[in-house]
This record gives sequence, structure tokens and C-alpha cells, in this order.
Amino acid sequence: MKQFFFNSLLYAFAASLYCGNISAQETVVVKQLDSVFVQTFLPNKTWLPETSGTFLYSGKKTETVSLIHSDVDLSSKIGRQLFSKIPGVFVYDMDGSGNQVNIATRGLDPHRGWDLNIRKDGVLTNSDMYGYPASHYSMPMESIDRIELVRGTGSLQYGAQFGGMLNYVNKRADSAKIFGFESINTVGSYQLISSYNAIGGQLGKFKYYAYLYRKSKTGYRENESTSSQAENLMLEYSPTKAISIKLEWARSTYLYRIPGPLSDPMFLKDPRMSSKNRNYFSPEIHVPSLNIDWQINAGLKLQFIASAVLGSRNSVMYDKAANVLDTINAATGQFNHRQVDIDNFNSYTYEMRFLNQFQIFGKTANLVSGLQYMNNDLHRRQLGIGTTGSDYSLELVNPAWGRDLHFKTKNLAIFAEGKVQFNQQLSVTAGLRYEQGISQMSGQIGYYPIDKIPFDLTHQFPLLGAGIQYQWSKQAQFYAGWSQSYRPMIFKDLIPGSVYETIDPFIKDVKGDNSELGFRGSWKSIKWDLTAFILREFNRFGTIAGTDGSGVLYTYRTNIGNSISKGLELFIQWDQLLSKNTILSIFTSSNIMRARYVDANVKQGSKNTDISGNKVESAPDLTFRNGLTIRLNKFSTTVLYSYTAETFADPLNTVIPTPGTGAVGLVPAYGLLDLNASWQFSKTFNLKLNLNNITDKQYFTKRPLFYPGPGIWSSDGRNFSCSIGIKL
Repeated sequence: MKQFFFNSLLYAFAASLYCGNISAQETVVVKQLDSVFVQTFLPNKTWLPETSGTFLYSGKKTETVSLIHSDVDLSSKIGRQLFSKIPGVFVYDMDGSGNQVNIATRGLDPHRGWDLNIRKDGVLTNSDMYGYPASHYSMPMESIDRIELVRGTGSLQYGAQFGGMLNYVNKRADSAKIFGFESINTVGSYQLISSYNAIGGQLGKFKYYAYLYRKSKTGYRENESTSSQAENLMLEYSPTKAISIKLEWARSTYLYRIPGPLSDPMFLKDPRMSSKNRNYFSPEIHVPSLNIDWQINAGLKLQFIASAVLGSRNSVMYDKAANVLDTINAATGQFNHRQVDIDNFNSYTYEMRFLNQFQIFGKTANLVSGLQYMNNDLHRRQLGIGTTGSDYSLELVNPAWGRDLHFKTKNLAIFAEGKVQFNQQLSVTAGLRYEQGISQMSGQIGYYPIDKIPFDLTHQFPLLGAGIQYQWSKQAQFYAGWSQSYRPMIFKDLIPGSVYETIDPFIKDVKGDNSELGFRGSWKSIKWDLTAFILREFNRFGTIAGTDGSGVLYTYRTNIGNSISKGLELFIQWDQLLSKNTILSIFTSSNIMRARYVDANVKQGSKNTDISGNKVESAPDLTFRNGLTIRLNKFSTTVLYSYTAETFADPLNTVIPTPGTGAVGLVPAYGLLDLNASWQFSKTFNLKLNLNNITDKQYFTKRPLFYPGPGIWSSDGRNFSCSIGIKL
């Protein structure tokens, strides 16, 4: 298709030059020809180029997924569909509201993606990388052009996260129009209604793009509902071809009514039932940014990004286990008081990046370098005594908080990574990253000794990495890489849960590394990417049992040991032109993994238990997603089958569920079948139909031990949606 398009442009350009030379006195006969529609395909790459912007991706496992022409259910943000062609992605269905994407790879924690460096158009969106690295910012998938994932071996350039960088690339204005408009409106099961409306265009040296998004839904379970909003405004000015200045502001917020956790008997009886009806969660996040791109000369490019994540994470909950009913208190004649928790985020990031291209031994070499400065202040107020009402209210009946803390971090990182091309086939990359900073916690905890707070934590990490890439043919290449990573101690790791819990004063940050070896490419109508990986984490956080001088038992939060995840990731897609109007595409995205604890101990009752050899929680040994797509003229349909093997909820690998609560226990394997279809009526109108979980499988993906509450959280059963798109 691309080749035809470019050839057509060349012919049109040549024709225009020829016609421009015709004398004005000559008679030109013009005949309007009927339009001709030509359809073909080329095996497009599923990985990122060796350099993009000011990033260097040579020798690294990268993936890119386009959402523009896909059949996936965008409004519901169904992770297994969005990431269906990225092997090894574990999707945690925290709720069916479609508010948040919760994913992980290679045995890491999927909670709000906090083992990933999450960005939108290169701008960091993690709420607080050192205090609470979860990403509460929630953009509508209707606004996204494509998703890019760089695995952990690329971490030297953007951050030290084990999971890598997840970048959502926003749609952009049509530079051929002064004004363009797009509207995507969806209705579906459980009173789903959503509307995405965007405008954009270019006028001279200015580009603009803005969208407004609204969504509401009652939910699959009883006492479940959500309402969400998102806005984005982008203005870009290019005074010359070499300079681009972009100002952008993005906002997202939602109010989610939480139906509460279930025990195993409750889930078996009715997975749609609710254990709570007065619980709410609501984050509001603003992401302002300034992005300057400057092509200084042919070999030197600069990028500067100043951004912030500002906002709050609010919850009001009757935070009890599934078997504790939220009923009227006989003594007061009212409901019990709820717990109010508020986090305020003030996270500022400044990044300066350079990409320098130069010659070594007659070959082009690349050097990426830069610095990153973070200045964050997380204000956490928890254990507030809320009202006895049933609506969403952060009002306190007592102004005192059980915890009122500030966690302030200043961190500076410098990095450099270079690529040297030895010949046409072989290139080698090597780099380093050095981080130095301090996190200071101050405030008070009602049940904790005053002299234990404040305290400071220093961060000082030299991180190394290297990679190699061998171009086996024009369409195929081998790649290998190794890079060090770390996870700093976050707020949750440092706050004692009760007076009986003590924090190790010598607790260490988690260190580790990523290693991978892969072979990717395309041949005729087949494209593939096969990768073997090892991810090691040392000094993982956890709790062990101890006794004080008087023999009193206490819980000690410290480093409990190590873990190793290793496995194979495979993506293969076969595209076949069945006729001049019909294309068949079949793919598999599979992952075999062994994630185990090594030299590790955790608290079990009043004693410590060796968990070496146990499976890492929420790390399935097998995940695969198999899909089939048929495109006939302007109609497309996709069938997707997703399978996830059983997992455990705790490091002890408890099989029999906790009586009454379901807090720990086996998470059974599950297989899901989805059907999606789209029809492009014309350049202006399109229709999408989505039937998710066709077999109405009743399942759950995780038993969380903390938010949103210990127990089973049912995933959605069969559901349907219909979207109508308009583009002018």
C-alpha cells in the first residue's frame, strides 16, 4: 500500500511539472476519471526503529501496536485486546469500568503499571516515581494512535524501572487541514455511554489538537458504577523547520463506586454480587508539559521536556474484609464510620536529551545523552474518620488523621548510551546511568513513636547496560541486551501498618537486571519476534517475624530475598491475500515463564518460612493470545482467544483460600473469547461492534492483598458495545 502511494505521488509530481510547461496558449483537454480504489499490504514492522526522536533502540526488544485501524474495544480499555500482540503482558482486571490499565510483564507487579515508566507522548505520567509510582492518569484509548513498549534493557535512557517504558502516542492534527473534527460515540452493556470529541488542524506555523471525553457506566456487579472525564489541549509552534515548541495540558478524573471484595463461596454463588455499597475511589490528575525539539544541525538533535503530575487520589471506604457486612450499627442506629484517605501529588520532572550522530571508521555512530531531574512532594493523609453516609464524601467527623505525612524527593540522573556500527551487519551499544537523590519523610503516625519520624533515605545508583544487534538479512535481525535496574523504597514500604510492625532501618532498595536475546523479522507474508529473557530482582521487600527483648512478637518489614523470572516470548503473524478484496491475518502472542523466589523468607504466623522455589505471585507460567482477522473491502472482523495459567496470591503459594475472606489462595486459569468487528462506510463514517467474553466465563485475575481490598474481584462476564465514528 505504501509503495503504491509513493509511486502515485511521484507520477503526480512528474505530471504536474510537465503540465506546468505547457504554453498557456495551448488547448488542454481535461477529462474527469472515475476514482480507483487499490488495496494491498506490506509486512509492516512491529518494533521501533533504531533511533526515534532522541531515543536509541538498537539491540533492544521493542514493540509497537497501532490502534487506528484495529478492531479492539477502545471504550472499555480491555487490556487483553489492547496488548494482544505483545507477548507476556499480564492483565489485572481490577474492575470492569475501563478507567485504568493494569499490566505487567516478566513476573512484575501489575498494580496500575507501577513497575513501568509510563508516558504519554514522551511525558511522564506516573503519579510519583519515588513515593507512589502507580499511574492514576487515565487517557481515553479513543485518543491514542499507537502504543509503544520498550522492555527493561532500555532503562538507562528513561528511568530504572524493571518493566521498561510504556508510551502512549496521542493522535495528532491533520496538517493538511485548518480544521478537522472527530467524534466517537459508544453505547453498550450496563448502561455504558461514552463520547469522545476532538478538533485539530494547522494554520501557518501553528498546530493545535484538543479533545473532550465523557463516560458513564453502571457496571457488571451490584453497587458498581463509574463516571469519568478527560480533556487534552495541545498547541505547537514551529518558527522554523528545525524548531518545534509544544505546550500541552491533559486532565483525567473519574469517580468509581467500588462493590467490594468477595470470598470464594460468595463468588461461586454469584460473582456479580457486592459486599460493600458505600465505597468510592476518585483520582483527579493534571499533566501540564512543555516540549522543545531542536534539530541543531544535521548530526545533533536536542529535546527538552518540563512536565508535572499534579492532583489527588481520594477514597472513602468501609475498608473491611468480604465477610464483614456493612450493616446498621445496632448501638447507633446508623452505618459505621468510613475511612477517608487522600494523596496529593506534586511531581515535577525536567529532562534534557541529546542525540548526536557522527562518523567512526566511516560508519555512522549514535550517542544519546542527557539528564533528568525530579522534585516531588507526596502529601499522604490516611485513616481519617469519615461520615456514616452512603454518598461520595471526603468529610471528616474528626479533623485528626491517623497518618499525616509528606514524602519529598529530589533526584538527579545523568545518562549516556552510544551505538557503534562495526560493519553493515553488526552494531554494539553500551551505556550508563547514574542516579543520586534523597527522599525525606516527615509528619506523624498516630500509633507510631514520634522519634521514628522524620527520616531520610538516600539514593545513589550507578547503572550499566550493553547490547548488540546483527542484521542477518534486510528483513531479519538478532538482538541481545543486558541492563541494570532498581526499584526505590516507596511510601507503602516505609509506613508501618500497625504498632506491631517495625521498619528495618537498614532496608535497601531493590536491585537487579534484565537480560534478553531475540530474533525478529519478516519473510514473505510472515513476521515474527522470538525472545528469551531473564529478569533478576535482589532484596525484594516483604515481612518476617521477630521478637523484641521481652519476647514480644512483632512484624519486621525488610528485604526478604531474591527472585528470578526467565522465559520465552513469541509473536508470529501470517498475512495472506486471499483475493483482491480479502486479507486473512492469523497471529499468536505467547509467553512461557518461570518466576521463582530464591534465598527468600517471609513471615507465616509467628514464624519465618523459607519460600525459595515458590512461584512469584501473579506471574503465570503460561499466557497466550491467538487471533484471526479477516478484512473484506471496508469490513474487518477479529476473533481473539486469550489464555492465562493459574497464579498464586501470596509468596507462600497458598492453595486453599482463606476462610471467609478469600484474601489468599489459588487464582484459577481462565480462557476468554472475544469478537470484534468494524465497518468503514466511507471516509467520514465508521461502525464498530464488540462482543467481549462470548462464553460468559466467570473468572478473576488476582487476589490483591491491599487496595481495593483483600479478596476476589470478579471480572466482567459477557458484554457488548457499539461505537459510531465520524471524521471530518
